[in-house]
Amino acid sequence: MATLPELLRTYTELPEPAVDHLQALVTDWQLLSDLSFADLLLWVRTDDGGSVCVGHVRPVTAATAHESDQLERRVPPGGHEAVDTAWREQRIVREGDPVWEHGVPLREEAAPVRHAGRVVAVIGRDTNLQAARTPSQLELTYLRTAGELLQMVAEGRFPYGVGAEQQAEPPRVGDGFLRLDAGGTVSFASPNALSAYRRLGLSGNLTGERLRTAHENLGVVGAPVWRALATRRPEAGDVEGGGTELSLRALPLMPGGALVGAVVLLRDITDVRRRERALLSKDATIREIHHRVKNNLQTVAALLRLQARRTEAPEAQLALAESVRRVTSIALVHETLSQTLDEVVAFDQVADQVAATVLELASTGQRARVRREGSFGELPATVATPLALVLSELLQNAVEHAYAGSGGDLLVTVRRTSAGLEMVVADDGAGLPADFALEGSTRLGLQIVRALVVGEMRGTIALRPAMPRGTEAVVAVPASQLVEMPLGAG
Repeated sequence: MATLPELLRTYTELPEPAVDHLQALVTDWQLLSDLSFADLLLWVRTDDGGSVCVGHVRPVTAATAHESDQLERRVPPGGHEAVDTAWREQRIVREGDPVWEHGVPLREEAAPVRHAGRVVAVIGRDTNLQAARTPSQLELTYLRTAGELLQMVAEGRFPYGVGAEQQAEPPRVGDGFLRLDAGGTVSFASPNALSAYRRLGLSGNLTGERLRTAHENLGVVGAPVWRALATRRPEAGDVEGGGTELSLRALPLMPGGALVGAVVLLRDITDVRRRERALLSKDATIREIHHRVKNNLQTVAALLRLQARRTEAPEAQLALAESVRRVTSIALVHETLSQTLDEVVAFDQVADQVAATVLELASTGQRARVRREGSFGELPATVATPLALVLSELLQNAVEHAYAGSGGDLLVTVRRTSAGLEMVVADDGAGLPADFALEGSTRLGLQIVRALVVGEMRGTIALRPAMPRGTEAVVAVPASQLVEMPLGAG
């Protein structure tokens, strides 16, 4: 499905600031839809003087007016009286008889969307009248507030523009709703809002109290959202008291440019914060485990080095040195995991450290050189650990067998595509023996590589001659293995 900016570029020639304004409006118009008990449709002009719908949102608080999505619905000139009048006269249109759509009576209203003094779109407000009844005090307050916000849209005062507060998951109308007058006194509190404040410790009635005074009496700690009245800008934040945490969002109401009050939306986030703290504690524990594993592996590597110095047999020294290199490669992955909240590894740094370790521990006389092209990106820990070992073994194999004591150039090439990850370790050394077969190789390093690539990463490994000389080891890991699996999966 096309995004709003894509639709606007398809059907209009609006400048980027106007596109940004409409995007900000659509980001926040669920609030207006819920307060209106109505579907909202965003209409823009077509070349023939008609209109096309580029946005549609349904209310959570009432039945929808349109069962089918109205996105990209086109209306010819004169085909939508309210929208046409709003375009032509640049005013809010509320008059007109109900219309019928699929047997459902609808009240169609429209308001111009103004930006930088120009009408750039029209909001249609379509209300399902089938379930109409005598409105309650809550519904009347919602509708009054919706009318004021709609007037602000027509005047270019809503949305509030660049620098306005942003919340990842802002409270909705149904979560809890307070209406403040211009002095900050609560003139209306929804039942859900009152219940939330009861959990904060409120014993009396919130209506008729100044919100700031109520917060001070309750001893709550958190953002003073009543500043929205003084700054005439949205304010948001969390308050805490009595073991309860609320997320609050305050929006000043300024129809006609005069401050008439503010809306405060609120939601009880006590359980959400409790789960977040539990996850942070769990993440800290996992990081500490990785840190301790890394320390233990470094201790093992140190013991192996000590044992190698006390061993006189050259073959035993070589075997212990290879064990040190393998343990160190695994420790590098755990060191990276101990520094992140996720079970993913930014593998480029690990790969470069693995290469440096291999060259440092190499037994050749003239040191080889390693260069990397391409990026591994982030890899899940289930792939990072075996891949670090595979890279270490392939580099070590090239240093020992391709150059036979001399120096050379090693190139590690990495490509990530939709099919997965491909790593090529190429040397410019002596090349493969004529009778070489990977499957039948007795070299421990190659046996480890094949077991890790095929068994743990579900990938493939191949060794082939390089051009003009040398050998290439090609490791391919499928895309399915590069996605971090949830705990307990698999």
